[in-house]
Order: sequence, then C-alpha cells, then structure tokens
Amino acid sequence: MAVTAADLRQMKAGGERITMVTAYDYPTARLADAAGIDAILVGDTLGMVVLGHPTTVPVTMEDMLHHVAAVTRASTRALVVADLPFMAYQVTVEDAMRNAARLMQAGGAGAVKLEGGTALAPTVQRIVEAGIPVMGHVGLTPQAVHQLGGFRLQAKTTAAAQRLIDDALALEEAGAFAVVLELVPAPLAERVSERLSIPTIGIGAGAGCDGQIQVLHDLLGLVGDPESAHVPRHTRRYAEIGTLIREALAGYVADVRAGAFPAAANAFEGPAEVRRFVEEDRASGPIRLRA
Repeated sequence: MAVTAADLRQMKAGGERITMVTAYDYPTARLADAAGIDAILVGDTLGMVVLGHPTTVPVTMEDMLHHVAAVTRASTRALVVADLPFMAYQVTVEDAMRNAARLMQAGGAGAVKLEGGTALAPTVQRIVEAGIPVMGHVGLTPQAVHQLGGFRLQAKTTAAAQRLIDDALALEEAGAFAVVLELVPAPLAERVSERLSIPTIGIGAGAGCDGQIQVLHDLLGLVGDPESAHVPRHTRRYAEIGTLIREALAGYVADVRAGAFPAAANAFEGPAEVRRFVEEDRASGPIRLRA
C-alpha cells in the first residue's frame, strides 16, 4: 500500500521512525522502494549529484519534471516528494501553485517540498489549500547557499535558534505535513521535534528528529573518485558501490583489450544458411578494396 503524507504524520504520532532518501532515476528509486524506504525525495540536489553543478541553483522545472517522472514510475510504496527548484515559488504565489501542480500532474509526485520558513508560510498555505501536500525545509537551505556563505551548520546563536523554531512552527501552522531540518545543532533539532505535531526529517540534525533523510549517493559511495571523495560528517557509508563500479569497468576494459570479451557465450552463431554464406564468401578469396 502506498505511503501518504498523512501516514507520515501518523508514524510520528505512533513513535515510529521515518526513513527517507533521495533518488533521481528509475533504477535507484526502484531499489529504494523495494528496500522499504518510507519516502523518496527527488531533490534539486540532482543538479550537484547527477548533473555536475556546484550548487542546486541551476536546476530548472524541466529538470525536475524529467527526474520526478522517472522516480514515480519506479515507486509503488514510498511517498515521492518533489523539490520545487530555485525561483519556481519565490516570485509569486501563483507561480508556486502552478509549478507545484506541474510536479503533481505531469511528474506524478505525491507531495512537494520548498525551502524557507515564516516568509514562505502564506505560499505554503495556498498550496495546501489547493490540495497539494507540502513538506517544509529550514536550517541550511541549499538554494540560498550564496547568501548563507556555504554549506555549513546553521542556528549557531540563540537568536538564530529562536528564528528556526519560529520558522518551523509557522510552516506547521500553514499546513505543512513535515519539515526537513538540515545542518542544525542536534539539541535544537530535538527541541523543534518536541514542539511540532508534524514530523521532522533530519539531515545533519542528530537522532532527535522523527525521521532521517540522506542522499542515496552518499550512503552508497557513488560520489566520483573513491580515494578523494569527501564524506559528509552527517552521513554514513553503508557500501562502497563506487569502488565496485570502477573495478568492474576496469575489468571490462582489460578483457576487451585482451580479446577475452566477448566470448563464445556472449555471441550469436545465427542460422546455418548465414554461416554457410560466410564460409563460401571467405573461400572466394581475399577481399579486394575498390580504388
């Protein structure tokens, strides 16, 4: 049975931890869904993880729709949450509603996510009133990375901590069904989780959140060169799939160059008449190239 936004709220009420990962394509989403993940975020982090951009800012609605549709085709159980990309919701409420609807209608998502707190609460309220479930996102908001000065811990003063709490409460009041807390001190994230009736989903926010989200590529070591790749402090490697892929491809290169692949088992002999034709043609003598 497919997980819904309401199910995640019930999970918090029942004290059940929520599991969430990012996925950006059909194969990885299918694996995450089969593993029992509760929710899959098609994050605009695809700009960095999949498309090679330094930030999420260049990601467009067209990028998001392409990847969201692939993920929703793979997911039969997990709730698919789609990010609204940079400037898809900040200009006007009408833009936000239109783009959220596109992610639901054309992309097939079950919910959308946007970054921001109190200032975005009216937008969240309008989207929710239109029947679209909204997940909030406070703390480190990657679309504002240039304003924040980099990917770093947030809410490091009492004033900033109070603003974070106020932002999370404003999102709950506006109708958000959950809030992502990214890169905030663990005690503060735990306190926010205590104050909200909706689930908090942490990334770099400690174990006191109601659920956790991680970038699938971080969990699996799919981040380029395994020797030099930076492992974020907030993640844990559960496998080094990147190393396995590199070794497998190196083996393929060696076999092709040595003539060991393809072997007879990897080829097709074809019908007898084609084999006879080849033998007769070969017996006719050497091939003469036209001048």
